Amino acid sequence: MTYRLSLLDKSPLLPGEPATAALQRTIVLAQAAERLGYARFWVAEHHANPGLAGTAPEVLIAHLAARTQRIRLGSGGVLLPHYSPYKVAETFNLLAALAPNRIDLGIGKAPGGLPDATRALRRRHDPADHATFDDLLAELDRYLAPHESGLREGTLRALPTPPAAPERFLLGASPDSARTAAALGWRFVFAGQLNGDPRAIEASLEACAQAGAKDSPLLAVTALAALSHEEARALTDPLQVVRVTLPDGQSVNLGSEAQASEFARQAGAASYRTEIRRPHVLSGTADEIRAELDRLHARFGVEEFVVDTPPSATGRRLASVTLIAGGAPALAA
Repeated sequence: MTYRLSLLDKSPLLPGEPATAALQRTIVLAQAAERLGYARFWVAEHHANPGLAGTAPEVLIAHLAARTQRIRLGSGGVLLPHYSPYKVAETFNLLAALAPNRIDLGIGKAPGGLPDATRALRRRHDPADHATFDDLLAELDRYLAPHESGLREGTLRALPTPPAAPERFLLGASPDSARTAAALGWRFVFAGQLNGDPRAIEASLEACAQAGAKDSPLLAVTALAALSHEEARALTDPLQVVRVTLPDGQSVNLGSEAQASEFARQAGAASYRTEIRRPHVLSGTADEIRAELDRLHARFGVEEFVVDTPPSATGRRLASVTLIAGGAPALAA
């Protein structure tokens, strides 16, 4: 193999357990990822989801930095529309000063929760400010500019100035997101764990290349390895995604029909429609998973995969990531 592997974690909770248990598993997983040679360990941002403890990636990154030594740590990702770009830049510059050459800033634009949580997060937003996501991202990029970048004197920068700036990533699943990343010089991460359609992957990665991206994009995937093919499939075959679409055209993927109904209620929609989909999951033995990654690498030229684990395998994440890493000495390079 000539590609690297990284991990994405959401700190999922098992039924009836406290958040502290889920967060302790995240710490153990990050330490194992470092030991196994994974390149990065990213933590996600979700809101008002009783099954996930990962609500503030910047806080969790700081905690993980104190409990690891070498692995890069980052957000997968900070949901920028909820926040001030200046504050995000300050936070990640501070993290990069605390853990030099180890911090990644991954940005996303999904709400990360149902409408009530989104409204609560944005309660202090100026209703007259209609900045687009691309505007917010460009503003964030300016605040992160190093002092030697040639900006005119008096230009506002986010402090402190770290020894090395956070590495910047834009998470998305469309050619538009790929072009936005390339235009700013950010690395693009295709969210294949949300949309595993090979045509969508190909279109987005081609758009990234055509836009003149300097660095190769990453591909996020959901994968579960077990000792037998049957064991892995028993955990992943029941998985489903409920796509809810409102009358105004807004569509989101949720975990159940109950969540779809609640989303519509919170959005004030009198009606909605749902579609049951099977998520794209790489499932099988370690050899089968690595063979599929090899195929994706050969087809799309992907040089780094970000591996997520399905929620149905929360108690088996450590075993899965260990199996996937085993027999892959190139990971430690």
